[in-house]
Amino acid sequence: MGFGWLAGAHASRRRTGVVLAVAIAMVLGLLSMRTVSAHVPVPDEDPFYAAPADLAAHPDGAVLGTRPINVFGLPLPVSAWQLQYRTTDSVNRPILDVATVVVPTTSWDKGQRPLLSYQVAEDSLGTRCAPSFAFSGGHDPGVVNTLLDVPFMTAALLRGWALVISDYEGPYSRFLDGPGAGRAVLDGVRATLSFAPGGVGAASPVGAWGYSGGAFATLWAAQMRATYAPQLRFAGMSTGGVPADIPAIARRVDGGGQAGLALLIVMALTRNHPESGLSGMLNDRGRALMAANAAACGSNLVPQYVNAHVDDYTIAPNLLGSKQFRGTAAANELGYAAIDTPLYMYHSNSDDVIPVAGFSAAVDRYCAMGTTLTAVHSPFPTHNGAAAGEALGGMNFLGDRFAGQPVKPGCTIR
Repeated sequence: MGFGWLAGAHASRRRTGVVLAVAIAMVLGLLSMRTVSAHVPVPDEDPFYAAPADLAAHPDGAVLGTRPINVFGLPLPVSAWQLQYRTTDSVNRPILDVATVVVPTTSWDKGQRPLLSYQVAEDSLGTRCAPSFAFSGGHDPGVVNTLLDVPFMTAALLRGWALVISDYEGPYSRFLDGPGAGRAVLDGVRATLSFAPGGVGAASPVGAWGYSGGAFATLWAAQMRATYAPQLRFAGMSTGGVPADIPAIARRVDGGGQAGLALLIVMALTRNHPESGLSGMLNDRGRALMAANAAACGSNLVPQYVNAHVDDYTIAPNLLGSKQFRGTAAANELGYAAIDTPLYMYHSNSDDVIPVAGFSAAVDRYCAMGTTLTAVHSPFPTHNGAAAGEALGGMNFLGDRFAGQPVKPGCTIR
């Protein structure tokens, strides 16, 4: 089950293995670095992230400023820029967002270079965890999620594709804000296609990729494209570790080694939705938790709260089963809107963070609405295992779409 794409792909697999080995070595080197040649300010202290006074006068996707960067502060063989662009958040406020554009220095002679919108699993409550901070050379434990995606981004760049990586949580770091994330992704693509130095343009085939939290943003963009950015067309999208059924995720990790994720989910939904009543369900310890972690990154939070229980921070038991929590999560769930982009989705049957039942249910909903979809129930064990084990299938799916190969309509579930 799920291994049909390996036939005839041995050379590609060997190449991908080398790419991943080199990229992982680079990640380890970056993580071991304690100093950088120049201080990189966190986004909240960097004037580049400040919105102009006339922000509302600009259309969604407008480029409002640019700067060249050295990716991770290193002399890598790519060209890279950061773009300021206007988008609209989930409560219809105009906001300034930032996207990082990375282009390989190799030439592309097959028409206009493809553009891949790559969504990193930011999973945070603070902008120091944003991908753009990591790409500009910021050194903070919060950049670890971006660094863990380096092998997969490297594989895409070696195929000759340009990348746009948007800070889709926006300037207020709204984790699990579905509509806001979807809009930010779509406007990041619009901004990049209008940015001539990036080497892409209106004729470029466009794809999208995301795993885990990145899959959440990618699929929300897919769900919103037809109404929010109808002029954009995607050739295909690959997603894995899909965070469908938010309450089930929180229940799965609550009280265990990943319990900090359950707390992060509760804090994010409480902060994003002040009208939900969730804040009134927190006890003194819960309010102190919110205050102490107002700008926390998930990569920092999880190690601090191993074996914690959400109900230790509430005035009544079973917050995760409450009407308030379930209703707030429902507004951000996946699988409730039609998608007209060909999808490739994969998920471990033994995912230890995101129960596979939510993935299967979302796939069924998408299929019922007519989505063209290949869904892989992966035998690779655990959340992280499927991320590595199924990446080649997702990349090959996008490569076929960029090459103009048609995909059979309907659903294929393996």
